Order: sequence, then structure tokens, then C-alpha cells
Amino acid sequence: MRTPRPARRRRVLLPALLTSGVLLLGGAVAAIGAPPEEPGVVSPGVDAQDWRPVLAGDAVNVQVAGGAARLASPRAGERPGSLRGAQRRGFLDLGTHTFGRPVNRLAVPVVADVPGGSAVAVDVRGRDDAGRWSEWTAAAPGVPAVLDAPVRTVALRLTLVAPASAAGPAGGADGPTVRSVTVHADRDGSVSREVAPPASYRVFATREGLVGGTTANGHVITEDDLFVALPSRRALAAEDSGDYTVRVCGPSGRCAIVPVWDVGPWNVGDDYWNAAPPREQWGDLPQGRPQAQAAHDDGYHDGEDGFGREVGNPAGIDLADGVFAAVGLEDNGWVTVDYLWTGHAGEDPAAVHLATADSPEGPVTIRASPSSAAADAGVVGDAARVEVQCRAPGEPVDGSRGDDADWLRIATIPATAEAPAGVGWVPAASMAMEGTDAAQPPAPAC
Repeated sequence: MRTPRPARRRRVLLPALLTSGVLLLGGAVAAIGAPPEEPGVVSPGVDAQDWRPVLAGDAVNVQVAGGAARLASPRAGERPGSLRGAQRRGFLDLGTHTFGRPVNRLAVPVVADVPGGSAVAVDVRGRDDAGRWSEWTAAAPGVPAVLDAPVRTVALRLTLVAPASAAGPAGGADGPTVRSVTVHADRDGSVSREVAPPASYRVFATREGLVGGTTANGHVITEDDLFVALPSRRALAAEDSGDYTVRVCGPSGRCAIVPVWDVGPWNVGDDYWNAAPPREQWGDLPQGRPQAQAAHDDGYHDGEDGFGREVGNPAGIDLADGVFAAVGLEDNGWVTVDYLWTGHAGEDPAAVHLATADSPEGPVTIRASPSSAAADAGVVGDAARVEVQCRAPGEPVDGSRGDDADWLRIATIPATAEAPAGVGWVPAASMAMEGTDAAQPPAPAC
């Protein structure tokens, strides 16, 4: 039996101490995400709780030193991935916190210097009992983030943005400086999660390429890579994470299930798969229509993207080379994309079974039946997350998780001639099962 491979190496944490005072800049304090003061909004609400995270965590293009977080100076020869030449940006993931009681509303005051042309964005998300993360939701000044369901475990991420010309020590004098962060959480009792399948739209796809470049989450692009870029940071997964996974199906019906590891190709705030609200920008467009498509085809926004650049194609997604080939594209073209984290089936979380592809040697092939000799129905990229319907015995496989004869049944959309029911099979030996209850069977028998 092959010994299961060790857990992936994480980036080194960047510790820092919070300042005890308030940073003054020209007599002003930049307090981002402060609680609202509008009439009729009760703050604090039910189950009010606080979290004061230390400025430490997984960082991409951000450095923390002297009690402050700033954009890091670009590394020599570093090339951006999908979003090229628009802005300099970096992310600081401050980790997770588990509250004693469920919450759904989070205000996040931030003390920071924010020079003109730069910005600090605050996003939060929540994890349910099945281990599924909600989309990153912005906590804007005076407007707390409201999650679509109460949760106990939340995560916090800062995005630092500066003009592309900002350069110099510690990210440049024109970049923002974050000093401290506080989270005020409570429940407002006004949200409800509607039962709905994952969002699915037909969009124009372009090939990202750029081997050797660096994506928004810090991943260095390789040949035959398996990830996509979407034009919103709300669905950006961390490197080696499939918290936000898409299913991309080409004209032939062959599909690739892969994580979202980059932002682009045209915008950074166009979560077009969402209705308005909560669609962040371009809310006057129909749900499912990317801003770039409207700009290119209809002259929307004077034919320009959010950065004022002329839109040269209607792309709503960028595909890494491996995805481009896996779905059978030979040139840029139309694909069907399922945004798998968006579905809410309304089921008991204990009945949800998640698995993550654990095959760094290459993609996991989806088969039409539980056998490596069965018809090829697509691929699952390393770190992509899928929902498992059930498991059944089949051909033994020696994979990254050891020897296992079980196979996992997952959905494949659309149905193909080889898998007419729209389902496929992946070997359990190449998948890491996830769940919050270790005693819970990883999936029921088929």
C-alpha cells in the first residue's frame, strides 16, 4: 500500500502586533467597515460577540512588519496572471474564528492609512456544518457583511489595492497601511437561504496561458495547469484550496471540475453569477451576463471594463491551459460553467459529503462507471472540491490516499452519451473526504 502523502506545505505565517493607539493621517482616521448608524438598524443585535484578530496569516503580495500590513514590493521578474496592468493588489487572510453562538452579521472596523488612489477592502465568509464556505462578502464602511445563513465559524480577508505605478519600500508610498482590525458579530434575524441548484451560465472563455506568471492567490502557473479565473475576488480560493470550484463543460460535453485561483480577465468586482443584490457591480445587467460581454457586444459602459480599458472580447472566464485542453477547446469559445459553491439544496448538513481531489501528479479522470477502463467523462483538477452522492465498490486503485476499491459517484453536467444519467465516478483513492464529524460515514452506499 502506498503511504498517503503528507499534507501540503502552507505559506509561512507573518506575525505582527496590533497597535494600541489610533493612526492619524492629516488629522483623519480611516475606519473601514464601522457598524451602521441608520435608523431601524439595531446594533449590537442578538448574540453580539467580538473577535480581534492579529494581523497574521497567509499573505499574497502583502507584508506585515512593525504592527502594520502593507503591499509587498514586487519580486524581480514577477508577472501577474489573468488581470494584467490594472492595479497592484495583495491579500492577507487573517484565518478563521469560531464564535460561541451562530452569527450572520459582521461589522469590521479597520484602522488604516488609505492614500488617494489606494483602497482596503474587507471580506468575510462563513462555513456551515457540512464544511461548505459561503462566498466572500464585503463589509463596507457603515454596511456590515450579512451572510445568507447563521454560522459559528467565519473567516476574514483583507485586500490591499494601490495604483499600478505605486513602488518603493514596503509596497510604495502610495499604497495603503493597515494597523488593526476588529470584528463585531451578531444576528439580525432577517436572512433566509433559499433552496436552489448551483448557478449555471453559458459564457465566453479565453485561454489564460501565461506559464510562469503568478495568479491573484499566489499560485505560479505551470504547463497544463488546472484552474480558472473569474472577474470577482468573492470567489477566489486560496492556493491548494478548492473552496470555490467550477465545472466547465465544452461544446463536446466533456467537463473539467477545477478551482478558482485567479481574478480576471477584465474586472475584479463582476460576480455576474449572482443576482443584484448581492452582485457587487453592474447590477443593472441581467444575472449571468458578464460586464465584459455587455461592453463588447452592446457597447455597455462605452465598451470599456471597470478600469477604463477597451474590452477586446466578451470573456467571463479565463481557463488555464489544462482546462482549455480538457474541455476540447482549440480556440477561445463558449462554455457552460456551473458555479458549484452557489447551490443550496436545503438538506441536512450531515447528509452532505464533500471530497477534494488529491492527485498532484495529474487530474483525476471521471469515469462512466467505477472502473479505470470505463469511458472518460472528464477530469477533476487537484484541490477541486466535489459533492459526493454515494460510494460503491469497483476496481481497486492505488492513488495518493493509498489502495482503495471504493469509487465515489459525483454529478457531471451535462449528461454525455457515456454517462447518460449525468453522473460520473472517481476513485476514492484519489480523493480526500471532508466532514466535521469523524464518526460519520464518508458517503452512503449507492
